[in-house]
Amino acid sequence: MAAALFVSDLHLCPTRPAATRLFLDLLAALPAQGGPLYILGDLFEYWAGDDDLDEPFNASVAAGIKRLVARGVEVVVLAGNRDFLLGDGFAAASSARLLDEPQLISVGGQATLLLHGDSLCTNDHAYQEFCREVRSEAWRSAFLARPLAERHAEIESMRARSEEQKRIKPAAIMDVASDAVDALLRRYDYPRLIHGHTHRAGRNEHLVDGHLCERWVLGDWYGAASYLRCDEAACDFLPWPG
Repeated sequence: MAAALFVSDLHLCPTRPAATRLFLDLLAALPAQGGPLYILGDLFEYWAGDDDLDEPFNASVAAGIKRLVARGVEVVVLAGNRDFLLGDGFAAASSARLLDEPQLISVGGQATLLLHGDSLCTNDHAYQEFCREVRSEAWRSAFLARPLAERHAEIESMRARSEEQKRIKPAAIMDVASDAVDALLRRYDYPRLIHGHTHRAGRNEHLVDGHLCERWVLGDWYGAASYLRCDEAACDFLPWPG
């Protein structure tokens, strides 16, 4: 089978045109009828709701994905903490499949668990409490009912508060917690794990109940862009452009 590709944390926005160009170039370069592309959260710097697809930048990204799908490449998107409001409108505009996390799939015959990764940062109690609030159905419904301009302003305010908090938080609590990783691997019968969010790209090993499990962390696209390629033989990080 064709290799599967994985990216996350592109944080695309109009003020970062280089990252957007790299992503659209990657979509255009992937071969027709190739293996699937999985986007594991934070494709966008933020997403205020699917009615924001009228914004030309957002529409251009969705159109780029749709062109790839039209060439026979499946694109699967898991929402991240920045774009958890992606919905059916985006799915229709991009032809991508939106899936909830975690997702257990088979890659090259190996069980592989996919998620964005922020749910594993359980030592950051304030952040986890915030996530529970904003991802509740009540909060989402109330937020999406507000005018789009108000939503943009509120998101900018939340982003500013988040950046301020990150400056004073210990770095360790913003990484995944080992006990949370081990519990997840145990729950899904010791698969390979692939996630993003922490921006700490690399391969990690976890010995859980005698099972040696791989945990691959995807890198962000703030500097050097890359993607993870997995087939029946192995996983490898590849720089983009190659």
